[in-house]
Amino acid sequence: MVMFGKKPEAPRPLNDSGRSQIGETFSLEGTLRTSGAIDISGLIKGAVYTNDLVIKETGSVVGPVETDKIEIYGHLEGKVVAKTIVIGSTAVVKGDVLFSETLKTEEGADITGYIKKTESTSLEAAQDEFKLESIEAANNANKDKSKKSGRPKIVASN
Repeated sequence: MVMFGKKPEAPRPLNDSGRSQIGETFSLEGTLRTSGAIDISGLIKGAVYTNDLVIKETGSVVGPVETDKIEIYGHLEGKVVAKTIVIGSTAVVKGDVLFSETLKTEEGADITGYIKKTESTSLEAAQDEFKLESIEAANNANKDKSKKSGRPKIVASN
């Protein structure tokens, strides 16, 4: 079909090489999934699954993040699991930070939560691994407490 004298163009192939921009005025409530890269300057309330994520100084994510690479300069409230993590000097992170390869924190970064190197790169597997170690630590603490009670246990009596 020819409209206004122009020939129809073939559909443009999708280009995954560019970075998606989420502007300062943008707010999303829900899960965000992409195989590409995202720069967040706005607000995301929900889980974020991507390959490459940058949370800019004005950006906020409230929810868990699973990514290969993340740079945080804004706010993140939730657990993050990634291969490579950079937490900038302006970042505020409230949640556990789990990384499998490298972690860089700049002076001035505000982090509230556990930081742990993990073998897992998926949020679910890392959470299971983290819970297991927390349970083991709690069990070991309980064993230590039982050993330190005032009176010894009676093992055998005649």
